[in-house]
Amino acid sequence: MKVLNSSQMRQVDEKAIQKIGIIGPILMENAGSEIAREMMKHIPGIIQKKVCVVCGKGNNGGDGFVVARHLFNKGCSPVIVLCAQKKDLKGDAELNCRIADNMKIPIYEVTDEKEWTQIRSKVWDSEVIVDALFGTGLSDPVRGRYVQIIEDINASGSTIVAVDIPSGLSSDTFQIIGPCIKADLTVTMAAPKIPHVFPPAEEYVGEWMVADISTPSFLFQDKSINMELVEKQDLFSFFQKRENDTHKGTYGHLFILAGSLGKTGAASMAGRAALEMGAGLVTVGTPKSCLPIVARSMMELMTEPLEETPEWTLSKKSIKKIQTLLEGKDAVLIGPGISTHESTSKLIKSLLPELKIPALLDADALNIVSTDPEILKSMPQTVVVTPHPGEFARMMDVSTQKVVENKLELASEFAQEYGVYVVLKGYRTITATPEGMIFINSTGNPGMATGGAGDVLSGMIASLIMQGQDLCKAVLASVFVHGLSGDLAVKKRGEKSLVAGDLIEFLPQAVLTMSQNIK
Repeated sequence: MKVLNSSQMRQVDEKAIQKIGIIGPILMENAGSEIAREMMKHIPGIIQKKVCVVCGKGNNGGDGFVVARHLFNKGCSPVIVLCAQKKDLKGDAELNCRIADNMKIPIYEVTDEKEWTQIRSKVWDSEVIVDALFGTGLSDPVRGRYVQIIEDINASGSTIVAVDIPSGLSSDTFQIIGPCIKADLTVTMAAPKIPHVFPPAEEYVGEWMVADISTPSFLFQDKSINMELVEKQDLFSFFQKRENDTHKGTYGHLFILAGSLGKTGAASMAGRAALEMGAGLVTVGTPKSCLPIVARSMMELMTEPLEETPEWTLSKKSIKKIQTLLEGKDAVLIGPGISTHESTSKLIKSLLPELKIPALLDADALNIVSTDPEILKSMPQTVVVTPHPGEFARMMDVSTQKVVENKLELASEFAQEYGVYVVLKGYRTITATPEGMIFINSTGNPGMATGGAGDVLSGMIASLIMQGQDLCKAVLASVFVHGLSGDLAVKKRGEKSLVAGDLIEFLPQAVLTMSQNIK
């Protein structure tokens, strides 16, 4: 499902009108009727409730007039508060205001704060308020009387339904740009927008759904629309029943370079997650003093002892053995728990340009690369990096706060500049591709903010990229199932008690859930 900003939505509407011939009044009619239908479905007894539709003078307000008309036709008795004068309306909004007026639906005009003070009792008396003030075109904070109107609507205690987007939010950012409506339900047109899916803006959206307003789906396939919410049905190819005539070699041999003193758990979790995700074989290369701990963690893991420093980290002297071990492998995962020891850093920087198989870099490998990101350009094969915001901030040489606030732009910029897949972890993990696409994950929960969760994810991704033809979808499927495992685990464990091991424990159930959805 594509996710749009304001200009992209405007372009889609223009193409629907000018190239396809779906005139504006039809789009507005479809929008209003769909919103009314969703309200009937989600608000029990709405016909008997007092409903107030608060309209602006633009097309969002026009949608509101249509909503009021359809509710009226269903037996409801809505009132309309127009934050303008009827004579100010133009085009499709004016047309639908006139229709509502001719149907004798009460319309109260508000042009200043004094008039709002006189009329707001009708808003406060309502059990349901439809917010049709501002739409997706808003880019600046609301000012003047609209600040008071928004504050009063939020304070009303009524159920609030937003048309397309809560008024005061901008479709171009997930940040809060100023006073905005806090909706219980938002019905958006044709496709979700950026604030519908990312916090903190999503906290003002409430439950949301997409209204089909008859915009042809092929209009969303334009290359300029580069953001997409990942849906379960897009990933089923990775969870098909296996063919009978296969063997462990069919599903790949993964090499994991991981672990150091005190961080053997990272190596173990990555290895176990890779096997649980379907890898045929997994070998973990780890400092020789750490090997007994890793080997005991799971019988099915193969292990290889590597030269180490006095501090039990990987030594640069181990590079020749690692290169030998990489022969015949299908992918390599580097980083969980390896430390940033000087000798380890020299090893990693020497090894990366020599890799001839797809590589996933995580954790300390990213911290090492952050001192010289250009090394990524020297890697001959596909590279996936899986940073959390702090690691990505070091890679970009910016603050963590800047990453959090500008993650969409920064992740895409980095992916395209260095030719890598960036999996920026967090709530709504995003995957940015070298081609400029941005994919948004829809699974997961705050309980997954726990040490080791990233090691589990890296093992899953590395495992799946060996098992499918489409590397991008392998990454997306892994991220989706990782979050799904967390969602299943939290039902049993709760958010506070969730640990990374729970993600592995519920991984088979998550994979089975995906398999059972295949038709």
